[in-house]
Amino acid sequence: MNTDILIIGAGPAGLAFARALENSGLSVVIVERQPRAALADPAYDGREIALTHKSVETLRRLGVWDRIPAADIAPLREARVLNGHSHFALGFDVGRTGADALGMLVPNHRIRAALFADIEALPHVTLLADTPVASVATDRRSARAVLADGREITARLLVGADSRFSWVRDQLGIPAEMNRLGKGMLVARMRHETPHHGVATEWFDHHQTIAMLPLNGDCSSAVVTLPMEQAERLMALDEAAFGAEIARRYQHRLGAMTLEATRHLYPLVTTWSRHFAATRAALIGDAAVGMHPVTAHGFNLGLSGQQLLAEAVLAAAKRGGDIGGGPVLRAYESAHRRAAWPLYAGTNALVRLFTDERPPARVARHVALRLAQRMPMVRGRVRHSLMAR
Repeated sequence: MNTDILIIGAGPAGLAFARALENSGLSVVIVERQPRAALADPAYDGREIALTHKSVETLRRLGVWDRIPAADIAPLREARVLNGHSHFALGFDVGRTGADALGMLVPNHRIRAALFADIEALPHVTLLADTPVASVATDRRSARAVLADGREITARLLVGADSRFSWVRDQLGIPAEMNRLGKGMLVARMRHETPHHGVATEWFDHHQTIAMLPLNGDCSSAVVTLPMEQAERLMALDEAAFGAEIARRYQHRLGAMTLEATRHLYPLVTTWSRHFAATRAALIGDAAVGMHPVTAHGFNLGLSGQQLLAEAVLAAAKRGGDIGGGPVLRAYESAHRRAAWPLYAGTNALVRLFTDERPPARVARHVALRLAQRMPMVRGRVRHSLMAR
């Protein structure tokens, strides 16, 4: 099988990239290990994605946004950062922008289903689901993949979109900085007594971090970060005890809580690929950068990264150039690294500061939050990063 572009991985970044190439005249093959049924109707995985306005506009341009049920889209009107036992909160709101929300919260599985439904109707895309890949290789002329069943695919460009544990990245020999943090992120949708008023909180408590993301109705997504052993014990509680424990850990700010859906536990691992491109190949999504979830940049960064690659490829195709050549890949890598590195490094520095339990660090983060509250430029930059289109 010959194609212009071969994408390995049918996650949001891979699907969005394939969708962005519509009307380009380029053929695309997507290879994915999961069965087609799991792609068409993804299971609820507990993750609620905080989409920036830019990401919402990207999904609109791709024709995907209107496929997401309105009942699953919740406005994020304000965000607050809490530290330890202090009652002080660093707040972010829409300011004088005239907008009614900082961003939107959407379940991850709804976004994946909407992207897949759109891809299914595109004539330039061939999806090979339930199809493991045995090997990939590239040279200056082409990229090649051998599937587990012996079929071979040749392409002008190979795109790895197969998670932060990217097998494609390893096959290409691209080293990555991988940090296994020894902690687990437990996510669960909770119903509570007190209204949240569209306010998200990120509470860096001592020895735990708790985020509450406001969903529609009197529900929030609880995101609890703990050492893995403690997170596993929390997961093992029965539903009644679990609800009571989450309410207790959150100091009953939202009253009593009950579990609304299944619970999910994810190990915290961050990754930074030393290169986002190689000969005839590019990495997008978490395969390029796997962010810590604390600042909710991961999905948005993956979506903007695939857009940068799509723009470089489309520009080359329009002028009749080589879509998998060095100039295209260097342009993509340079642009994405400039955008990603400050977010990656800044998020990791924030996590180190706000999870350090030594007395000097506790004082430093309290002072940092107070200073940030008094500096409108700082809060304005954060607001702009969320609301820019």
